[in-house]
Amino acid sequence: MGTLTRDHQQTTTTPADDRPATPTPPATTEPATTRHADRPRDADGMAVAAFVLGLIGLLVFNLVFGPCAIALATVALLRGTHRKGRAFLGLTLGVADLVVLFSLLAANDTVTWQFGG
Repeated sequence: MGTLTRDHQQTTTTPADDRPATPTPPATTEPATTRHADRPRDADGMAVAAFVLGLIGLLVFNLVFGPCAIALATVALLRGTHRKGRAFLGLTLGVADLVVLFSLLAANDTVTWQFGG
């Protein structure tokens, strides 16, 4: 199991040298925290969604859209959104959705709008 060198001397090899070399994985140029770089962008989208859901929830589906707006606004604020005002508006509108829902329940014993007689 030896090999001849240039000088025709026999050298011995160890079994580890007979194994093919395993390729090393290529070095990545992106740091491991790259996926967290999109968090402010995601949080901004959540803030806008909370605002829209809270606004729509004032008219329809208060029971569904109100808590969704509150949850999205809270998560957006916890993730550090750049649109803090919109997140706070979504939070406020989500709470207003629930207030409208409970006031309708107290006034009419129903969750529907009713205009006129």
